[in-house]
Order: sequence, then structure tokens, then C-alpha cells
Amino acid sequence: MMSPSFLRFSLCLFPLALPLSEAYAQEAATLAPVVVTGTRTERALDDVPVRVEVVSREEITRTHARTLKEALENVPGLQLREVHGKSGFELSLQGLTSDQVLVLIDGLPISASTGSTVDLSQYLVSDVARIEVVKGASSAQYGSSAMGGVVNVITRPIEQGFGGSATVDVGSYGSQNDNGRSTSANNRHGRFNLGGGGETWRLALSGDSMDGDGFGLDPQKWARQGDASKRQQLTARAQWLPRKEGNFWVELGHYTEDDVQRYEYFVPPKYVPQRKTEDITRDRVTFGGDWKFDNGLRAEVKGVSERYDSQSREYSQNFQTATRASSQQKDHITTQLELPAWGHQLWMVGADWSRETLAQSSNGKPELGVAGRAERTSNELFLQNDIVVNDVWEVLLGVRGQDDSDFGTHVAPKVSVRGNVYEQGGWKGVVRASLGQGYRVPNLKERHYLFDHSSLGYVVIGNPNLKPESSDSLQLGGTLGLDESLSIDGNFFYNRVKDMIQTDLVNYTTVNGISAYTYQNIARARTSGLESSVKWRATPALDLQAAYTRTQTRDLNSGTELTRRPRDIVRLGLDWKPQAATTLSVRARYQSDELVDSAGGTRSPAWSTMDVTVNHKLGNDLTLFLGVNNLTNRQRNFASANDFGPIAGRFVYVGAKYAFGNANR
Repeated sequence: MMSPSFLRFSLCLFPLALPLSEAYAQEAATLAPVVVTGTRTERALDDVPVRVEVVSREEITRTHARTLKEALENVPGLQLREVHGKSGFELSLQGLTSDQVLVLIDGLPISASTGSTVDLSQYLVSDVARIEVVKGASSAQYGSSAMGGVVNVITRPIEQGFGGSATVDVGSYGSQNDNGRSTSANNRHGRFNLGGGGETWRLALSGDSMDGDGFGLDPQKWARQGDASKRQQLTARAQWLPRKEGNFWVELGHYTEDDVQRYEYFVPPKYVPQRKTEDITRDRVTFGGDWKFDNGLRAEVKGVSERYDSQSREYSQNFQTATRASSQQKDHITTQLELPAWGHQLWMVGADWSRETLAQSSNGKPELGVAGRAERTSNELFLQNDIVVNDVWEVLLGVRGQDDSDFGTHVAPKVSVRGNVYEQGGWKGVVRASLGQGYRVPNLKERHYLFDHSSLGYVVIGNPNLKPESSDSLQLGGTLGLDESLSIDGNFFYNRVKDMIQTDLVNYTTVNGISAYTYQNIARARTSGLESSVKWRATPALDLQAAYTRTQTRDLNSGTELTRRPRDIVRLGLDWKPQAATTLSVRARYQSDELVDSAGGTRSPAWSTMDVTVNHKLGNDLTLFLGVNNLTNRQRNFASANDFGPIAGRFVYVGAKYAFGNANR
């Protein structure tokens, strides 16, 4: 385990380093694309000391991803699974859960929609430039919740001039369409983007709407396996560039969601139709600015204020039986100061302040004490030093201290090393290693919230006595590449987690047939494994990708395997241009069986899916496309409570995109 004294010692190392100003200038001149998440500074992807995986705008467009969930589902090693009891998806990586992965938009946090989990289906990707994924403990850079990794959504900059785009598509689940008509437009989607301006002022507006009727194995019956939902997102952004050294912006975002679940509940002697509706509103205001001074100093400040409201209603045979409402408020400000390159080193210092509040009521009655709300604040400081030792080695050192209003102080260090160990004949070999500590403070929902799924036979009650989670993480790997044609990547990971928070499935109580569970710090866990990937440009018209992740997990208390962690995950991809205007893309996914019940040894079966898309350009402005998701129609067995395979069957869609002006650049 690393200590603050280790970090203080490490910061004094490497006195023979090259001047950073020269090293970074050379890198920036020769390499692209640029990423920011690994170091909190703009760096070429190939030269960042922390391993970063990128989902490009081209990949999002090629695969017609509409939500963050769909954009991430082809990232090597990521497991996307349905949020229990809700229409949505969460992610897991390296055997760590979505609770332990921080999701950001332009470096600013987004509210968790359930527990401490971000529902990836609730962010529509109409204005996304790329998505950056950093695996392993990143608390030194990003604080609490980043103990397993970071997903950072980078939005598109506003280009000078004017342009825009509009996309529409419709899709069908065939015989599983809710209305029983196999050719019906069961799912409708549209988006638009407009933006531009001059050298000083720029404006952008984007909107996105998804409207789905849900699906069912037997549309004639009441129960529906896929929920009906309507999601809408509207974003407006203004940018001021007074000089080339300065950039200031403000963005307003409004998101709404309406979900309808239909199911049956057994009330002797028959099953009774049940219905649950949920109305969600998220209002998000972000702002920021940065300024580069003549001496090389760069200052940045940005913040977010987000309110997330949810109201659910339960019905039995069309009679309303319960109403629940919750409201979250998240405020966060982050600042960082990049000091001028000083001899061998590039220093960065920063601070974060955050506050979150939670209010909850049931049938109009407050459930969080007399005031009906809970609140916590956090103050954090971080320090980072990037050291170029010579033309081969680079070291990134960081440490963060947090002072939480409820949990006191915590320190998390991290050290990353990168080496250009081989370069000859177009081949380039890079090795990377990271060792860091992560931590996660229990959020207000885990401590105070009541997840009422009594219609499904259980409730989960928050525990105000929870302790923070902590972890030690090791990442060790490298990349071997041949010009632009071939890239081979491998990474070994090891994570050890202490005081892991999870639902206690043993010590529960049952009242009137309803099981009541609570959160506990009951687990010490270890996850380890190997991630590998290959990208090959076989011909100028054919690109191939393959990735394999092997994960081993262990509950160190019981000695058993952790549940809901598949051992093997495979990703395959193909992009073929049979002619200049046409692209055929194939994405295949395989996931091995996974343990569901450690006591009984029950496992969810393995599964595989394949998506196929075709894009055809008509001129410079118009693109026609079609796609088939889950071509093989692999769908879980809904009669089994232990099958967690794909919930949706085959989905066929067609659409068109029109772009003009600077949107075609």
C-alpha cells in the first residue's frame, strides 16, 4: 500500500529529465488523437502515461449509437447489464461494479439515477465528440467513485462558421412489437444539431428524442418484458473566445423520461395485472473557462449544478396503490492550475468542492427525518507532477486529499510510468504501468434511500452507518504498433477492495411477504485478469478488431467467486468499404456464464450477439443507413430468474442523416 510519504519521495526523483516544453512540443506535432482524461491535460493518445481507450465520433456514427449505453457496448472488457427493477443499463469493468466507476461529461460528474449507479441509457449522444475510458483506480485524479475507473464523455466543440445535421430512424422488434404488428414502427428516434459563429462568439443547439412502445414475448398478454419509454434531451451552449488564449462557456441541458412497466403479481388464486410509471426530469447547468498566459501558466475552472427528480406511481388493476418521489441536487466546482514547464517537470495543482442533497417521500410523507432531506459536502485538493526522464521514460505522480463532511479525511496516491522501449522499421513498442489507491465514499442513497420494489417482493433500505470503500490497483501492460496498420495491446490488472458495499443477502427480514435488505460493508474482494486487443487495417478498405478479457474474482471473506462477473468477454469488429460511399460494419459480442448465487452455485448461461450496420452516402450531405441489432435473436429465458442474457431480441431499423456546413468537416 502506498503512503503519502512514498509520494513525497517520488516527487523528488528523476533529476536528469528532458525539458518538458521540448518533449511535449514534439509529441503534439506528430501524434493524434488528443485525449484529456488520463492526465487532466491534452495529450496525444499514444503518448499518455495512463492507458486510455477511446470511442470515437466515427464509431458512434458508424454503429448508430443513440445512448451512452449503446456507445460503450463494444469497448473491450466492459460489461453492460440491466439495472434491476428499472428500465436502464449500468456498467462493470475489471470485476468492479458501476458504483465504483465515475461517469463524467466534460470532466464534470453526472447524477446517479439509482443507488450510486449512473443509468447509461439516460444520456443521449447527439453532441458527443468521443468517449474516453480509463480503467483502474483514478481517485488521485478524480476523487471518490473513481476507484474502479473513469468514463468521460467529451462533447463536440463549436466550429467557426455555421452548420448542422438532422437524423431520423425507425425500428421494429418484429413479432414482439407491443401492438402485435410485426411491421410496425415500434421505436422512433430523431436528433438535430445546429451551431456556429465567428471568432469571438459561438452558439450551439442540439436535441434528441427516443420514443419506444416496449416489447413482449406475447403481445396479446398484459406482461411486457421491455418497458415503454420516451426520452428527450435538449442542450444549448454559448462560447466566448475573447482571445486565442481564452475560452469561456456555459451550457444548459434539460432531460425528461417517461417509463411504463407492465407485469403480473401472483395474488392467490390468480395473477393480477400491475403497472408502474416513472417520470424523470434532469436539469443541468455547466460553465467553465480556461486561460493560457504568456509565461506558460494555464488556469481552468468549471462547475455543474444538476437537479434530478423522479416520481413513480404503482397501480394494481388500474387502481393507484403508491406514490414515491425523490429529488437530488448535485453541485460541483473544480479548478486546476498548470504551472509553466520547469526544467524536468510539469506541475499541476487543483481543488474540488462538491455538495449533494437528497429528499425522498412516500405518498406525500417525508422519509428522511423530520426535514425530509439529507446533505453532504466535500473539499478536495490534488497535486500532480509529470516528469519526462529522457526520450524513453516518463513518470506521472499524483495525490489527492479529501475532507468529507460525514467521513473526514482521506488521501489517495497514484504513480504511472510510460516507456518508449522499442522503435524500428515502422514498429513502435510502448509499456505502461500504474499503481494507485482508490476510495469511494457512500453516497446519500446508499445511506438513506429506500428502494421500494415491494411489487417484486423486496425492498432495499439505506444504512447510515456505512464506511467508505478503498482499493489498491495495479495496471501493467503495453502496446506494439506498426505505423497505422496494426496495433496489439495487452494489459494485466489487479484490484483489491476493502469494505466493499453491497446488499446483505443473508441477514434480511420478511414482513407480510416482503423481504427487507440493507447495505453493509461485508466484502473484501480481489479481481485480476488480462485484457488484450488487436486492431488491423488488412487493406485500405478493410479494418478488423478483436478483444478478449479474462477476469478472475474472489470474495476474500467467503472464498467464493463474486457474483455477476463473467470470466470471459470477447469483442469482434469489422468495417468494410466495398465502394467509396458504402460501409458495412459488424460488431459481435460474447460473454461467458456468470455466477448468480454463491450459495447454490447457480450460473447465468453464456450468450453472444451480433449487430450489422450499412451506411451509404448520397453526395456530401445525405447518408442512408440500416441496421440489425442482435441478428441471431439471442434472448434470455424470461421463465428463469437466473438468466441475465440479452433482454431485447432482434431489432431492425432504417434511417437517414442530413448534414450541412461545418458539420461535414
